Amino acid sequence: MQEICTMTQTHSVMENLKYWLLDHPSIVSFRWSPAESWGSTWWFLISSISFYIATAVTLHLILKLFRRSRPIPLGPLPAVHALAMALISVTTFIGMFFSAKAEAIDTRWLWRRNRATPLEWLLCFPLGMRPSGRVFFWSYIFYLSRFLHMFRTLFVVLRHRKLSFSRLFNNSVLLLMAFLWLEFSQSLQVLAILFSSAVCSVVYGYRFWVEIGLPRKAFPISVNVHFVLLGCNLACHVGVLLLHHWRGGCNGIGAWVFNSVLNVFILLQILKSYVKIYWKRRNKGAASDCSALKTEEDMVKLASQDAKSGQ
Repeated sequence: MQEICTMTQTHSVMENLKYWLLDHPSIVSFRWSPAESWGSTWWFLISSISFYIATAVTLHLILKLFRRSRPIPLGPLPAVHALAMALISVTTFIGMFFSAKAEAIDTRWLWRRNRATPLEWLLCFPLGMRPSGRVFFWSYIFYLSRFLHMFRTLFVVLRHRKLSFSRLFNNSVLLLMAFLWLEFSQSLQVLAILFSSAVCSVVYGYRFWVEIGLPRKAFPISVNVHFVLLGCNLACHVGVLLLHHWRGGCNGIGAWVFNSVLNVFILLQILKSYVKIYWKRRNKGAASDCSALKTEEDMVKLASQDAKSGQ
């Protein structure tokens, strides 16, 4: 009897999750348009990116002007931000995964008629596809989460008084790419969102771990995970390019080309950071080896001096 009650409760929970992640009217009837979706205009996008850059630069200059040497205490705000981003990323991953599965089943007749597979549908949307339905709802949620992600820059400026061009560029590009996915119903966005939300879940989960005082790891987890993400994206981009020529075209290919160029710039920034961290750790190791060698030489000298005094 207890097992039956447990199974019933589990089934009820699964049905509720399915409703809120897949079958809610707002999800099923979603449509990307200026009249129905907040932040869906080019003017809003350009204004948001400009405001983000101006705010970060102004805050950095103010701290430099007043020569603020100590970090500004932010309390639990960074931990709350990291937890919120981790939970949103996990929800987006789950919602997108099951939405893509549901959409593939609902449109199975279409890709069977074209002799395509579900993987090909994930890589290459058919021409004329409109930004509506479950998949694009979660793409929209991912787009909105990029605005929350930008607050991380302000935390870094207030705490460490550091502001780099790469951080401003990468965050602006990520927001632009998420907008293009929706605006042009761009191919490959399902896999890109799945990869990106999985990475954000790991990175922000680790940041929350550190913010609440738990020990941090010795390896640069953020750089390594983003490096793996860009490697997966590169492989998928090759698949889109091949399908575009074999299948007679993929939807949103112009935006895809533009995104590919932006991804190359981000990859170069990640490689630059990776090499910088590698050489920093290598030089640190070489310095520690030199200090150990110097200590060893001092011990030999002391030993020889003791031997002479004993004689």
